[in-house]
Amino acid sequence: MNLEPLLKHVDPDAAIPPLDRWNPARAGEMDLEITLDGRWFHEGREMTRPRLVRLLSTLLRREEDGGYYLVTPAEKQRIRVVDRPFVGVDAEQDEAGDWWLITNVGDRVRLDEAHRFQLSAMPDGDEIPEVPIRFGLSARLGRNVYYRLVECAEQRDTSNGLVELGLVSVGVWQPLGVLPAETP
Repeated sequence: MNLEPLLKHVDPDAAIPPLDRWNPARAGEMDLEITLDGRWFHEGREMTRPRLVRLLSTLLRREEDGGYYLVTPAEKQRIRVVDRPFVGVDAEQDEAGDWWLITNVGDRVRLDEAHRFQLSAMPDGDEIPEVPIRFGLSARLGRNVYYRLVECAEQRDTSNGLVELGLVSVGVWQPLGVLPAETP
């Protein structure tokens, strides 16, 4: 797969293509895997060019069958994703107090109702927040970002006697985890 000619004409900072409107008839499978830590491997070799990874990430969507596909107007190729395709590598709070998440592929999303943390199990069973990004794709919080957000977190008692940690962004509660309730 030589994408060099295509990369010369692609701005990795350009808008995401309208993948939701593309329904190519040709489909196949590509030997491409996104690992638990967000690294991309093609035919067993790590893809180390950030522009190439960014380009491919803009062509990625998750379909109703649960599969992950690289999509162009002409074809789609199924790929493997170990957990989530993206990793939250940084978070910042703006002057209004709202939180923004930055992914390993350069997406920047404001945490709000449409981009709300959900606790879900990783392959090892640990529950770590993920946030929807686009086209059925989500980002799992990287360990350093998760711990940094936990340091800023508020605590709220739940109706079932547990304590929930989280943040408020755009007036929306963003859950980071649950602590066992203290016993008397």
